[in-house]
Amino acid sequence: MSTLLVCLFWVALTYVIGSLPFGLIVSKISTGRDPRSSGSRSTGATNIARTCGLRYGILTFLLDMAKGFIPLILAMTLSDSLFFLSLTGLAAIVGHMYSVFLNGRGGKGVATTIGVFAALAPSPLFWSLVICLFVIWFTGYVSAGSLALSLALPVLLILSFNLSFFVLSLAVMFLVFFKHRDNIIRLARGRENSWRLKHAS
Repeated sequence: MSTLLVCLFWVALTYVIGSLPFGLIVSKISTGRDPRSSGSRSTGATNIARTCGLRYGILTFLLDMAKGFIPLILAMTLSDSLFFLSLTGLAAIVGHMYSVFLNGRGGKGVATTIGVFAALAPSPLFWSLVICLFVIWFTGYVSAGSLALSLALPVLLILSFNLSFFVLSLAVMFLVFFKHRDNIIRLARGRENSWRLKHAS
């Protein structure tokens, strides 16, 4: 029972850590702006890069990635249960997407997803990142690259015979697509903001 309580506490704590709005904090400290009032109105790294500058976007990306990576590395010292690790990863990503500090709003989860899978499945993540960067370079759309990454992860997990976190990758894929639903509509209509023109949305 004590182990179960520790695991439940850790998952809840991971959600709170994932909820930390680093994009909002970085934006407020660096420029005094609220990223929710400009650009894509997201607190994610891409909108911070777009509204505050690339270096602040990179800083936000690294902090958001750490929200996924560090709790997973620590979770591995508590238990080797695949269910527990998957739940911890999902808690970090959901926390970022639906932050308790932002009244249920947040970023689109890509940086935190990268942090989670950097800990859980680094090889499939690496090739998913390669695909993501190629799509961004080829299309000019960060949103298209983000969608490609989330779609590639479950496929590459299957191809690498690593099914341990396949269910987690599917859940994340659906969440990322849902959070990108406005981007998908703009992409379909040819109205998405291109990174080549001005740091993508």
